[in-house]
Amino acid sequence: MIFYGWKVVAAAFVVLFTAYGAQYSFGVFFNALLQEFHWSRASLSGVFSLYAFGYSVSGFPAGRLTDAWGPARVIAGGALFLGGALAAMAMVSQLWQPYLFYGVIAALGMGTAYVPCNSTVVRWFARRRGLAVGLASSGGSLGTFVLPPLTQLAVTNLGWRGAYLVLGATVFAVLTATAPLLRRDPESMGLHPDGDAIRPPAVRVGADGLRLGDAMRTRTFWLLAAVFAATWIPVFIPLVHLVPFARDLGHSPLVAATAVSVLGAGAVLGRLVMGTASDRLGRRTTLGVGMLLQAAAFAAFTVAHELPSLYAAALLFGFAYGTVSTQFPAIVGDFFGRAHAGSIVGSLFALAGCMAAWGPLLAGATYDATGSYRVAFLISAGLNVVAVGLLTACRPPRRVLSAAAA
Repeated sequence: MIFYGWKVVAAAFVVLFTAYGAQYSFGVFFNALLQEFHWSRASLSGVFSLYAFGYSVSGFPAGRLTDAWGPARVIAGGALFLGGALAAMAMVSQLWQPYLFYGVIAALGMGTAYVPCNSTVVRWFARRRGLAVGLASSGGSLGTFVLPPLTQLAVTNLGWRGAYLVLGATVFAVLTATAPLLRRDPESMGLHPDGDAIRPPAVRVGADGLRLGDAMRTRTFWLLAAVFAATWIPVFIPLVHLVPFARDLGHSPLVAATAVSVLGAGAVLGRLVMGTASDRLGRRTTLGVGMLLQAAAFAAFTVAHELPSLYAAALLFGFAYGTVSTQFPAIVGDFFGRAHAGSIVGSLFALAGCMAAWGPLLAGATYDATGSYRVAFLISAGLNVVAVGLLTACRPPRRVLSAAAA
């Protein structure tokens, strides 16, 4: 009999594949909207920046509700917001409308995907947590690989309005069908983490864990918030601006969209390879490697001109991005335990993730001012180096260490 935890991983994979594939198709619609309405890149980038802020902040209530209600109801409710908002984008005619539909309503829906899925997988696994989170979250990366080119084909054949209608209907149908498979934790089904018949002593600390209020009184909580804020400020820049950046280099719309697919392929590798490796190497070491690789990728974008170098930089960034995002829920589970993972992951995601709103907006503004993304890429590389420096000071809270020794 297959341990039900792997079904939870598969369901989380499907939810994240669909939601993140739709999210990172924004770059495809970005060019279509620019061509039709002639808005500035900064003003249109602001839509995604508001979206990034909103879906990060909504991760906090989504995490609390996941702890209280379980993930299925939270994700099903979010499907209505996300699918409905994407379909509503087909009616856009003025700039304030994408700010409302995408920046606010879609953000509320997306906030119910990342935190509930990842915090639920954290609850189901302890010894194989890195592998499980890596497999589940690779759905988001595979969606980033698959959906942008398909979306570009839909835009070409149906127009961007028709493509938004199809995308919204697909997101709603898939998320509502998959959500019931996500069960809150193994204990609710009379099981134990990792499918063990008897819970090992090492897992007992994770099963009890710290409450959100206790976690927030630790130095570790705020250091982790600073680490992820630094690395996430620029994280959406390639995901939003890679298509227009590739178009600036003279590549066709479909080729530009495939650059996002290459990024997604790299992220799949990063999540699977480094997620599994983190179970052996440790979460801090793996996370540090990911952030250094992300810094290198941003530096590589500054010298990318031909298609091979652009693909290489996108692949490297994707691998690093996949590594960092996989380690986030896993390291939170390691440091603070399983029982209140939804609340703690959600609160850290709200604090640090909302900083990602600034990246696309600032990148668009620097492009409008200088005609280049070079300055934005260099600042992004520097922020990841800062994040590595902060990470060196992170250790599990003493209270958890003391409990483990008891």
